[in-house]
Amino acid sequence: MAHTDKPKILVVNDDAASLLALTSLLDGWAKESNYTVHSARSGQEALRQVLLHDFAVILLDVNMPGMDGFETAEAIHQRARSADIPIIFVTAFLADEIDRLKAYQRGAADFLFTPVIPQILHAKVSVFVALAMKNEQLKRQAEKLSQRTTELTATNRRLVREMEERRDAERKSHAKDEFLAMLGHELRNPLSAISSASSLIGMPGASGETIARAKGIIQRQSQHLSRIVDDLLDLSRAMSGKILLARKPTDMANLVAGCMETFRATGRTAGYRISVDLGAGWVDGDPTRLEQITSNLLDNALKYTPSGGSIDIGLSQTGDEVVLDVRDSGVGIPAELLPQVFDVFVQGAISIDRSQGGLGIGLSLVRRLVELHGGSVSAHSEGSGQGSTFTIRLPRTEPAQAPQPAPSTAGDNSGKPSVLLIEDNEDGREMMATMLAAHGFPVAQAADGLQGVAAAMADLPAAALVDIGLPGIDGYEVARRLRKDPATRGIRLIALTGYGLAEDQRRVLEAGFDQHLVKPVSMDQLLEALAPAGVQAHAA
Repeated sequence: MAHTDKPKILVVNDDAASLLALTSLLDGWAKESNYTVHSARSGQEALRQVLLHDFAVILLDVNMPGMDGFETAEAIHQRARSADIPIIFVTAFLADEIDRLKAYQRGAADFLFTPVIPQILHAKVSVFVALAMKNEQLKRQAEKLSQRTTELTATNRRLVREMEERRDAERKSHAKDEFLAMLGHELRNPLSAISSASSLIGMPGASGETIARAKGIIQRQSQHLSRIVDDLLDLSRAMSGKILLARKPTDMANLVAGCMETFRATGRTAGYRISVDLGAGWVDGDPTRLEQITSNLLDNALKYTPSGGSIDIGLSQTGDEVVLDVRDSGVGIPAELLPQVFDVFVQGAISIDRSQGGLGIGLSLVRRLVELHGGSVSAHSEGSGQGSTFTIRLPRTEPAQAPQPAPSTAGDNSGKPSVLLIEDNEDGREMMATMLAAHGFPVAQAADGLQGVAAAMADLPAAALVDIGLPGIDGYEVARRLRKDPATRGIRLIALTGYGLAEDQRRVLEAGFDQHLVKPVSMDQLLEALAPAGVQAHAA
């Protein structure tokens, strides 16, 4: 029954006079009782009416030709929509018990006998009309309640989602605060050591042994600071996809073995049971970044495994993948934290043991670098105290062909190539020139770009170390001018810059440089860049 309709009464009777009498009586009370009256002359017409409307009650004549009242009632109640409509049978005959049973089996709610007594008709119809109105009212209330429930459910879901988002934001904010606090701690420790050692060197009466020890401290702590900055920059570049990989076929077994040798040489593996099982495995990747991945995994295993624990390193091939496993017997990872171990900042906040120091971003960097290589990384742990396993999967490639030995040339190592150092920072220039001179390189210096171009044209050095941020003209313009002049075109140009993004390296190479070194530059890097073979190969 539509919400806007009044309750409806259907009167079904094949006798026109009887039909008129019943409908007239009902119409007389319709306005007062708030219902409408419909009529039908046969069972078939009654069924059509039922298809069109919902009725509060049907007054159905029993004795009709064709389809009698019982058959009509049965047909009406066979439809799901009209199955519950109450039917009052109207008959001129006094029904015996069998007829009454038959009527009730067909869905009769009551009987009326003709001649109909108006007061009885009014009373019985009013009951069913009132019931229909009450049912309609309950139906509307149920619909409103359902709608309200739906709204409240949606509101509750939104509130739960907002609470989860707020808790997540608070966790991330707290994790970032912890990360920044840890960063401050990690930076202040080496800076404090450097400051103290510097003061010690300047103290009158300091012995040579004390000064040597202070210099060693400064060197070690400076390297530590450099590693912290490199980790931060590498993570930022990796997250933004701006790391440029220098790919080549790389022997992972040899690379992992080299990492292990470095850890042994520095005493990091002392006190641990180390097992290494390295099968053959070549990947197409950047050896520097692959070594960074491996070192971070080994460092993580050592950091979170107490002395006396075991660490197993395995390398194998599975189908088209090279698989590196690093398994430790350390503190393990709780189940609720396992999905977060590679997240940025979160790792710094959830680290179980901070006694070893570090920023806790190593695993985040591992994941980013592995993904840049087209691989995947996963972590597994049975829980706290049960150790951890980290697995790296990288696409396999074919082994590299062994390079042909280069013919020896007399005089290759007869002397160090001359170097022009173009750097505007006086302290940095002086220290680098002193180190190069100590290694036997003839060094000339220039304090800005224009002086550097003039010095290069005058002296024609074998190589030039050029800072990018120079006064006058920058390092890019220095390179362009030197490459344009036939006399200086053969100089090996090495860029020195504090910027290490892929875009910076691209600009350096486009300007004409042969190599891009990011400050601070170690002496080993300089010596490798200035190796006679490299310089002479460029000149050739």
